Amino acid sequence: MARPRIALFAGDPAGIGPELVARLLADGTAARRAEIVLIGSRAALEDGMRIAGRRFLEPRLADWNGLDDRDFTRGVAGAANGRHMLAGLAHAVALFKAGDVEALCFAPLNKSALRAGGMQHPDELHWFREALDFDGACVELNVLETLWTSRVTSHVPLAAVAASITRDNVAESIALIHASLVRAGVAQPRIAVCGLNPHNGDNGAFGREEIDVIAPGVEMARVRGIPAEGPFPADTIFVRATRKDGGYDGVVTMYHDQGQIAMKLLGFDRGVTVQGGLPMPITTPAHGTAYDIAGRGVANDGAMRNAFDLACRMAAG
Repeated sequence: MARPRIALFAGDPAGIGPELVARLLADGTAARRAEIVLIGSRAALEDGMRIAGRRFLEPRLADWNGLDDRDFTRGVAGAANGRHMLAGLAHAVALFKAGDVEALCFAPLNKSALRAGGMQHPDELHWFREALDFDGACVELNVLETLWTSRVTSHVPLAAVAASITRDNVAESIALIHASLVRAGVAQPRIAVCGLNPHNGDNGAFGREEIDVIAPGVEMARVRGIPAEGPFPADTIFVRATRKDGGYDGVVTMYHDQGQIAMKLLGFDRGVTVQGGLPMPITTPAHGTAYDIAGRGVANDGAMRNAFDLACRMAAG
């Protein structure tokens, strides 16, 4: 079977990204798994190898206008690294549109630096949506080994969450995580849906969203042929999902931290973020740029390896 073609971007050159890429590529496993097009500045990649104390035989290095970028201050969210990241992501999208790669895996980015560099979008997902000329539904998914999470609302104030949840977007969120799981090789995903209020609303005593909005949204998904269960109380859904005697492949939460806190507690150094629903499979470690440890040679590459593996699986799927 042909190896997938993966664009690998070293991410924020002021953070731990170049070190993570050096660790990922040094033992040759990644290059045996996929045909890699490496995107990053020569100076940042060389610095990453020095910090990691490991060298790699360079895969195909992308010829792009950021190759000679070097004006970065380690641990600082500046405009220079923000522009570099935006240019790297744009080049990866161009490679995908040209048919040269089938997926993108990128090392962590820094949103403050991206904004300083000119990004006008609230997050990378919306930037990718525009760059790919995609007008369909998409959502950020988080993955920890075999457990995936999605969310109905994302980067919105907590005060706006309840009003932002509708039957349609509950059903849509279920459909998106189902499709992404299938693309990653899970033939028949088992999906659980989270409630919003304490004790799942306690039959309306603490809010009616579960009765009036979330449960009907779950039923809409079922009618469309996507099996899902719930809503379940937020304080026990991850206990239920991770049971070895019949848990779930995916959990749909109602807002950002409802799932993120649980997933990061379960495995901060192993989690992966997927830009779900887009035509291009895109993965990245769920953790950030770790400016506090950048340059110290102690970065954990577990999530980076998991992100690369998942990009390969989604490309193949």
